[in-house]
Amino acid sequence: MRIDSLSGGRRAGAFRRLASRPYARARVLLFPHGGGSASYYRSWDRSAPWDIEFFAVQYPGREDRFGEPVPDDIQRLAAELAADLPLDGPPVPTILFGHSMGAVVAYEVARHLTAAGDPPMGLAVSGHPAPALTRPGRIHLGSDEELIEELRRTDATRLDLLDDAPLVRTFLPMIRSDYRLSETYRLSPGARLRTPVTVLYGDQDPEITAAEAQGWREVTDAGCAFRTFEGGHFYLDEHRDAVVGVLAACARTASEKMSVPWPSAP
Repeated sequence: MRIDSLSGGRRAGAFRRLASRPYARARVLLFPHGGGSASYYRSWDRSAPWDIEFFAVQYPGREDRFGEPVPDDIQRLAAELAADLPLDGPPVPTILFGHSMGAVVAYEVARHLTAAGDPPMGLAVSGHPAPALTRPGRIHLGSDEELIEELRRTDATRLDLLDDAPLVRTFLPMIRSDYRLSETYRLSPGARLRTPVTVLYGDQDPEITAAEAQGWREVTDAGCAFRTFEGGHFYLDEHRDAVVGVLAACARTASEKMSVPWPSAP
């Protein structure tokens, strides 16, 4: 998990447009890791192509949603996020992407949308075992000191931030809550997706094995592709442009399947 800084802002639903793309023919929704927030993806707009619009998801309990309660489990969180869709603007193909905890949140949102008859055109998941192989844990039950030591061990945030006691006190309840969501998540019965899935992970990531990545094949009837990057759990920090490229390619493929016309370049 990683801690992101607080920022001000106005409550505007769960989805934050990174940058306007008036010629967009598809959109990608970005679900943060545990302890993360929409601001983690702020810099991704610089890598986003002109024809794909990116939205970052803001979970409750952080940044401009700091005072809002976090749901008791990931399924309820996903239901709340799905209720904020569809987004404003013309209907275009939508791809969901989630990293770490965000992978199973995005997956559960995809299940909600599929059950409602409006499945996403693609799901990309990063740095997390398949839902049926999610690792249980008890870190969320530990003391504040044990939780901080876990953050140090996993290199989840800059060490200097963990030495800032007032800042840590502000963030720890949210971090503990996210650990609880992740460590108590269990796959519930339900239909398989009809959405193609793309699995990304770092080749040195201790949070996922190749076998746990392969397990994502079991969630969909539409096929599953895999992409491995050099690096650990936050490999995407070093490979941002390449990851954005993978997502843009997924979005363009979805647009072609829906026969969305190519817009004129700005």
